Formats: sequence, C-alpha cells, structure tokens
Amino acid sequence: MNKIIELLPQIATAFGQTFYMMFFTLTIAALLGIPLGTYLYLIRPGSLMQKPRLYIVLDAMVNIVRSFPFLILLVAIIPFTRFIIGTSLGTTAVIVPLTICATPDFARLIEQVLLEVNRGVIEMAEAAGAGTYQIIWKVLYREARSGMVCSATLICVNFISYSTVAGLVGGGGIGDFAIRYGYYRYQPEVMVFTVILIILLVQAIQTTGRIIAQKLDKRI
Repeated sequence: MNKIIELLPQIATAFGQTFYMMFFTLTIAALLGIPLGTYLYLIRPGSLMQKPRLYIVLDAMVNIVRSFPFLILLVAIIPFTRFIIGTSLGTTAVIVPLTICATPDFARLIEQVLLEVNRGVIEMAEAAGAGTYQIIWKVLYREARSGMVCSATLICVNFISYSTVAGLVGGGGIGDFAIRYGYYRYQPEVMVFTVILIILLVQAIQTTGRIIAQKLDKRI
C-alpha cells in the first residue's frame, strides 16, 4: 500500500495522459468519422444518393484500415506521424495512429446506426419536400442520436485498451503505467490497483454513455 501511495503522482499523470489521448482522438475521430459514415450510408446501393462504385471503393478502404492491428499501424505510420506532429514519440504523437484507427471504426458504426433508422420516416420527409441536407440533420441524426452516443461510448472504451500500446513510443497513459510499474518491476499490488482503476474508468464511461443514450432515445 505504501508503494501505491508513493506512486500516486505518477498515477495521476498517467490518467491525465490517457484523458488527453482519448479527448483528442475521439474529437477528431467524430469530426471525421460521422461525415464519412453518413456519406457511406448515403451512397450505398438503394440509399438517397446511391453511387455503387464509389461505395465499393470507400467501403474497401474502411475495411482495409480497420483490418490493421493497432501495433502494426502504430509502427507503419511513424514517418507520417513525424511529418504531422514533428516527432514520432510522446503522448501527442500517439494521437495520430489512434485517430487513424478510430475514424473508420466510428464511420462504420455510424453507418450501421443510420441503417437502423426507419425507412418510412425518411420517405415521409422526402414526400414533404425535404432535401438531402434536411433529411440528414432533421431526420437521420435526430432518429439515430441515441445509437450515435452508444457508438461513441463503444469507441472510447475500446481505445482505452488501445492506448496501452502507447508505451512503445513513449506515449504514457494508465495502461502503460500498469505494465511498466506493475509487470516489468514485479509489483503485483500496483498492477492490481491500476487494473481496478481502469475497470472503474470503463464502468464510468459506459454508465455515462448509457444514461445519455437513454435520455436521447425517443422510444423510451
């Protein structure tokens, strides 16, 4: 227990690094993934702006990026990360591969959520003379907002585990702290304590996401 108390400043720093990575990763992934997922929905066969050939290309690109194991992606894009950030090491540098990995996942989830919107509601909006832009904002996003929150929650939880790999490039974070101080230094009590903190963090995120989703769900 004394060892854990001694390490509390480092634990606080590790949590700060994790929140830093997650905040910017999810913000950028949402800004890129929501429009991409919406566009995939719109151009898929049978949808509002169907472009089958373009959909096949974009769908394949999304699947290819999603197929990369994060560790391999992290190493493979080091030159790109260095070009964007100026360095391939550190917490900020990890945001680049995390975002590249999160964006297609977010886009795919958004596409699937929009597919669940009742087609009859969309047809009613079209019959009323609504344009594509109006349908997107006033129908699709309004009907799918609960599912979109659930998608964001899922991405957030998944990428907390992904951020553990950040230690390979000096990114830090709570997962990296658990490995370095708990596993490498043979301090099981530190490992257990950190894992409990991660579990509590994940539960807090899931609970918050569920509450927000329930409040936005029109069916409840």
